[in-house]
Amino acid sequence: MSAIEISIDRIQTEDDWMRDGACKGLTHLFFPTAAERPQARERREAAAKEVCAGCSVQMHCVEFARVHHEYGFWGGESEDERHAAGFRLIAPIGIRARAS
Repeated sequence: MSAIEISIDRIQTEDDWMRDGACKGLTHLFFPTAAERPQARERREAAAKEVCAGCSVQMHCVEFARVHHEYGFWGGESEDERHAAGFRLIAPIGIRARAS
């Protein structure tokens, strides 16, 4: 039996910038746990904002979150901040769903 050579050509996609994010390995700072309390959310998002402040791909990140209607904390912006800036979630939850 002969060996088969497989050639894989990586196709650049619009999310290749993600591998350079300062947030790698810090998912717990960028997405809430179930039943997260408001004070815990404020502390978590403040820590996430600090990580984002020094990130080389912050602008790509915030643009991605706005265009793709992401949940969580992206590019230095919370869901609420994106919502206030006119970038709505597709399936809003919580207060935003009741306010619509």
